[in-house]
Amino acid sequence: MAIAGVILLAKSIKLTTKFTNALEIPVEFIEKNVKLRGRIHHVSEQGLEIEHIPISLPIISSLQKRGHSDGFLLVRLAGVELTPSGTSWLKEETKPAQMMWFQLLGRKDSTLDCLVIINKGRFSSVCLNEEILRQGLGRTVQIEGLAHDSKMYWKLHKRFLQAELKAVKKNKGIWKEETFIEKIKEHIRNYKYIQKLKQFATWLRIRF
Repeated sequence: MAIAGVILLAKSIKLTTKFTNALEIPVEFIEKNVKLRGRIHHVSEQGLEIEHIPISLPIISSLQKRGHSDGFLLVRLAGVELTPSGTSWLKEETKPAQMMWFQLLGRKDSTLDCLVIINKGRFSSVCLNEEILRQGLGRTVQIEGLAHDSKMYWKLHKRFLQAELKAVKKNKGIWKEETFIEKIKEHIRNYKYIQKLKQFATWLRIRF
């Protein structure tokens, strides 16, 4: 009984450990696509800086406090190639210290590729990976960390493509078509540029 208790305690400590670096996360957590809880600290071109908030157990609270330290996990939206507008949108839509969940899909060096879900009210939530694609603020790319022949890969990839297709149909973001007036302006700009090139070529012939 004592040995069993020690094993259970060890597992609890692992689940309640605060991770401050991607390399601290056990390999089995990545392989089993574990969901972790956290707060968004900062959004940059590299991804989301997230403070991991571990499970709190009163029995081992003293051990938890002793193991806690400062540091943030760098998380990328798996399966999504963000545009600069997408990064700006994330900065506007996510609030400092906002609670969220991130599901581990892969790890490369000190960066985690995750499915990121934020709460929008008491009973609703939004997957940022899909929302970025629905808004036309990114493109679908391969999901790093998942085997391409796995069910989970194709399930998520299908969801992402469907979200992207909605943006394409509604001409949102990067899929927005130029209006007729914008096309005319572009033709005028090109015409003026060609005329300047011709004038320069004539000046060169006269000069030399």
